[in-house]
Amino acid sequence: MEIVIANKSHSIYADIICETIADAAQVRGTGIAKRKPEYIITKMENGNAVIALDGDKFAGFCYIEQWSHGKFVANSGLIVHPDYRNIGLAKQIKQKVFKHSREKFPDAKIFSITTGLAVMKMNSDLGYKPVTFSELTTDQTFWNGCQTCKNYDVLQRTEQKMCLCTGMLYNPSKEVKQTHEHKYDKKVWTRLKNIKQSMFLKKDKNEK
Repeated sequence: MEIVIANKSHSIYADIICETIADAAQVRGTGIAKRKPEYIITKMENGNAVIALDGDKFAGFCYIEQWSHGKFVANSGLIVHPDYRNIGLAKQIKQKVFKHSREKFPDAKIFSITTGLAVMKMNSDLGYKPVTFSELTTDQTFWNGCQTCKNYDVLQRTEQKMCLCTGMLYNPSKEVKQTHEHKYDKKVWTRLKNIKQSMFLKKDKNEK
């Protein structure tokens, strides 16, 4: 398995990347913003993406977005092909794109919004902290990208103050050097899981 910074030569995988993201959204029944192949190719050409390949077979992907004139960046579109799930590949991709983001945009705050507990744990291990949406970028272009998400109505009703996603932020100015591995607080994520489940149930009830 090879995990590399994507470039123009990897544009041949744009279609399958978009298809895999769309299929994952349908299977999970949660909010994953859709992306077009042209958008993915632009990320590759700008060196703002990471791709995992098993020989010439697509295995996984993630890309970087810049917001608020480079003050914020996001590692978005993390996806692993079904044939390569449950082997720890998502974590490896996440680590690679996070390192690339830190090197390319050393002063930027790195943020994430996600409904996935596995992604929350990976973010936590990298030093992200849960935050309110008010601490994330105010760039409206970013939030407009949520329009293809099935939960966009929730974001609108709350005036972009909260949604079913959890906001997480890595702030390089507050980085604390640790000599031991960041510990996963199971109790914290169990509480988050319960909150998310109650929000989904409430949303489903309102839609009926």
